[in-house]
Amino acid sequence: MRALVVYCHPEPGSFNAAICSLVCAKLREAGAELRLRNLYAENFQPVLSQQEWHDYLDPARNTLPVTWDVETLRWCNTLIFVYPTWWYGPPAMLKGWLDRVMVPEVAFLMPDAQSTNIRPGLQHITRLGVFTTCGASFLLTSLVGAPGKRTLLRGVGYLCSPNRRSVFAAHYLMDSSTPKSRAQHLDHVDRKMDRLLAPL
Repeated sequence: MRALVVYCHPEPGSFNAAICSLVCAKLREAGAELRLRNLYAENFQPVLSQQEWHDYLDPARNTLPVTWDVETLRWCNTLIFVYPTWWYGPPAMLKGWLDRVMVPEVAFLMPDAQSTNIRPGLQHITRLGVFTTCGASFLLTSLVGAPGKRTLLRGVGYLCSPNRRSVFAAHYLMDSSTPKSRAQHLDHVDRKMDRLLAPL
């Protein structure tokens, strides 16, 4: 198993950091090869530049500014996101990672003479995990449409193997969380990771 964990939170002591530590520990216990992309700690530049926009459809050039990320995305067969949900979606830092790394001929294939729609480019990824925290309740997040969850589980998920295993866990009402609720959520994440890492 080759796992890429994309972690996004500006505070090293956050609850998201505890979730990320647990996720990585579970991967190591399972014997996975692990690469961690800590977007804030590594000062990832999330803004798609004008030059990158011009090169976006050129597979000879569109990966050059994000070579490590693209190589790692092609290398992994397990992809996991750990992040806080802000305004019902991923932080701008994580959205920028998607914008800059999930480029044509890497994450997806552009329409051509045979197909009028994009086609998946990450079918080597057979496991997809999404772990987040939400200030809003489950009910309010669902009412709004949970755009962050949909972007990663459905949008990125569509690009992965059609037989992929996906797991999702969110701690809702994070702003009124308690030590008990956070401990219970870590237990929940632990169980979700067991399911994600079980033999396919």
